[in-house]
Amino acid sequence: MPSRPSSFAAVDLGATSGRVMVGRADADTLRLTEVHRFANRPVELPDGLRWDVVGLYGDVLEGLARAARETGGAASLGIDSWAVDYGLLDGSGRLLGTPYHYRDGRTEGVAARLEGVLPAKDLYEVTGLQHLPFNTVYQLAAEAGTPQRGLARTLLLIPDLLTYWLTGSVGAEATNASTTGLFDARRGDWSYPVLDRLGIAHGLLPPLRFPGDPAGTLRPAVAAATGLPEGTPVTAVASHDTASAVVAVPAADEAFAYVSCGTWSLAGLELDAPVIDEPARAANFTNERGVDGTVRFLRNIMGLWLLTETLRTWRARGLPAELGPLLDEAAAAEPFAALVDPDDPSFLPPGDMPERIAAYCARTGQRPPRGQGAVVRCVVESLALAHRSVLRTAAELAGRDVRVVHLVGGGSRNELLCRLTADATGLPVVAGPAEATALGNILVQARAFGLVPDVRAMRALVARTQPLRRYEPSGDERAWSAAAARVGLR
Repeated sequence: MPSRPSSFAAVDLGATSGRVMVGRADADTLRLTEVHRFANRPVELPDGLRWDVVGLYGDVLEGLARAARETGGAASLGIDSWAVDYGLLDGSGRLLGTPYHYRDGRTEGVAARLEGVLPAKDLYEVTGLQHLPFNTVYQLAAEAGTPQRGLARTLLLIPDLLTYWLTGSVGAEATNASTTGLFDARRGDWSYPVLDRLGIAHGLLPPLRFPGDPAGTLRPAVAAATGLPEGTPVTAVASHDTASAVVAVPAADEAFAYVSCGTWSLAGLELDAPVIDEPARAANFTNERGVDGTVRFLRNIMGLWLLTETLRTWRARGLPAELGPLLDEAAAAEPFAALVDPDDPSFLPPGDMPERIAAYCARTGQRPPRGQGAVVRCVVESLALAHRSVLRTAAELAGRDVRVVHLVGGGSRNELLCRLTADATGLPVVAGPAEATALGNILVQARAFGLVPDVRAMRALVARTQPLRRYEPSGDERAWSAAAARVGLR
């Protein structure tokens, strides 16, 4: 007889919203219930763009309290979030200021200033990390000489910071640690030679944890505030949200690629070992840790940020901003009328995205899209082209064949994006699950409790229990190739 499923709480924090989910999982069951969803709004302070991490913690407590009231609690809980951002603690464990947002401009030009101390080529040889101007290594360099850095004794990435507040236990989960630029991609540990070259004290970085490891138990005050039992364990999950999402890719065929699509699109392959060579560095590919020592060989693409910022701008102007009707308009709009490279630096900061899209088109000799449907078509078509380019390059760099693309996360609900990604890549796209990150979070906890044996079984369970949709390619390869060439993609 199948065992009675156990309940686990997943705290899943995205760059624009967070949620607390309760999942029931065993070898035959996988169900999610959302108990609390909340906005994640950055705050512009006089000294820069910050995360309201205290507000997020309050929402986490509220979500756990609702889990206790509405679903009877949880055998364990785990936290995942976006990468690279952190809080600094002083010697008594107090937070030194509100964490900066990765979209803050303080890291502009920092990488160039570090070239004399630690050239980008040398850094990549150790970390295998995609160059992004907001990587933790550059954020720390931007903070050098500040009072906060002088007082700091511990650096905790966002999921580790929240785990510390819940439990009092200090640690650094490895999948998120691997995004910092301070992690040795081959050894799977902090790179102390990199720390030495940058003048960063070894003790600033806490001991590593790995997915499935215990991460402490709830403090009595947290148990009292949430109604969860004292001693409820917190389990280290794949705390980088993409690492959790990849766990829940419902793949049976090893020849698969994935796109974890939300605010960012993270497109790539799951490998057994990193690919760290000059072609990978030149293509700006990253080697980040996954569950069980796997490597997420991928590139970050700006993702649905372009679309959500476009909708936010239109909403502020009183224009229609319901996504469904706009996608219908986009589906009927002229193909390839206007295209952008989603990773153009002009699209990174918050602001008027439609105006920046128009400016990009003007400076690249294209007529800017006219009408809201045309703008949405431009964004979605450009993302599909970026997915195509990155996945083709990943397969070539890794020497891997790809026969199917799994598109997971919120973007899997966007039928136009899924269909265009299939057309652009010339490969079938399996869309779903939309809540891949929360499912991966839950599944790692379930394995820690002995309810699911391994990642292969996790993926098979997702495939059996979650709604999926398959899109077959029907595009004109020559048209997509010509469109890619217009924006410098392949």
